[in-house]
Amino acid sequence: MSYTVPGLGQDEGRKVSEILQDRLNAFNDLHLTLKHAHWNVVGPNFIGVHEMLDPQVELVRGYADAVAERIATLGGAPIGVPGRSTYQRPWDEYTLDKGTTLDHIAALDKVYAGLIASQRAAIADVGDIDPITEDMLIGQSAELEQFQWFLRAHLEDAAGNVPS
Repeated sequence: MSYTVPGLGQDEGRKVSEILQDRLNAFNDLHLTLKHAHWNVVGPNFIGVHEMLDPQVELVRGYADAVAERIATLGGAPIGVPGRSTYQRPWDEYTLDKGTTLDHIAALDKVYAGLIASQRAAIADVGDIDPITEDMLIGQSAELEQFQWFLRAHLEDAAGNVPS
């Protein structure tokens, strides 16, 4: 990096860019996972779940774009090529292919739990360095948490329990 935004040192800009690269990789992973579930969901409530996933795919693709552009703004180079990603997701591989709506929703709930936890960690890591990036990540987290709630509403019983 030969520059960053005014008010940040280059080391700070580099650190925030590295944190954001992890978020970019996570969002690219998530939107592909969501699309995979969209294509492979079957059974009761198929159309509702199938159609519920597409807006989230688009939202997460938008997050990836915002994060990539923030990396570039900070003077970094966002890496979006799958073969060059060194991303290690902090949740289990999504192994479900064709499956019922409840199976996919339960699997996606676990994906969201891992992603949201890593998003919150990124917020904490940038919080003292760059409030602009922190604000962007917080806004994304609020929408991710809401979507996880949408998923969990399908899994929740009348007593409010969600199977683990």
